[in-house]
Amino acid sequence: MTSQSLLDPRTRFSDLNLSLPPPAPFPVLQRDFPTKPDSGETSYKGRGRLTGRRALITGGDSGIGRAVVIAMAREGAKVAINYLPGEALDAEDLAKFLAQEGIDIVRLPGNLLDEAFCDKLVQDAEKALGGLDILVNNAGRSFPVNDDITTYTTERFDTTMRTNLYSGFFLTRAAVKIMPPGSSIIFTASDVVFNATNGVIDYVASKHAVAGLVQALGISLAAKGIRINAVAPGFVYTPLIPATGITTDQLQQLAATLPLKRPAQPVELAPVYVDFADASMTYTSGSIWSCNGGAQAYFLG
Repeated sequence: MTSQSLLDPRTRFSDLNLSLPPPAPFPVLQRDFPTKPDSGETSYKGRGRLTGRRALITGGDSGIGRAVVIAMAREGAKVAINYLPGEALDAEDLAKFLAQEGIDIVRLPGNLLDEAFCDKLVQDAEKALGGLDILVNNAGRSFPVNDDITTYTTERFDTTMRTNLYSGFFLTRAAVKIMPPGSSIIFTASDVVFNATNGVIDYVASKHAVAGLVQALGISLAAKGIRINAVAPGFVYTPLIPATGITTDQLQQLAATLPLKRPAQPVELAPVYVDFADASMTYTSGSIWSCNGGAQAYFLG
């Protein structure tokens, strides 16, 4: 058996000079980062853990979603990804990159705020993949940091909740009708469920709701033999960061307050999603796994 080299979390990625693109309207593209997030392009090695599986991954063009796509594809799964039409260039970059390895992914662009589209997305993914037994509800939205709730508009709050919570509810409701026993549904929650933060009140509320949804469905979906869990990332270097208005200087200031003195890279989250999808994890459901590098709180500003 080949031994696996240890990776020191203090020094892993220490050679990356993190640099964000200027704050820009949502969506921000990963291709525009001066220093690209590591989504596992060269660092994730598959071991065939998901051979024969069929996965639909939302927000799969960049960040954590991109890392999950790369990981699950290299683990042997057939993968379909969803993304906004405005993120098509990132999705194209990913598809071309994986094609060099002989991996083809199915691209299904569209807006998850549309309930009818969510139903169609599940149907289209099932048809394209020849079935569906993994659903990763990863797509998310966060507006610029703002600590004054009196200035939050109903439109902002509604968009955040519908993107982070409702879309996953729509997709899960459609998917459980066709998923066989042993299937796995995975949400992206957030470590804000466990540790406090400020400035993104609507985002925090939506992720607490995601956690509650997962825990409740962990009970009810047991009767169908379908497992459901959530990953709760801490501060991760993804396009969601500049979309909140955070600059490179602010990123570095926040990173300095974290136990490992750096944000996570998307590839560091991917193994947790693979674990949840693994068919052998038959008694893991309704769980929320925090991946926060030891952080206890976050302060944005």
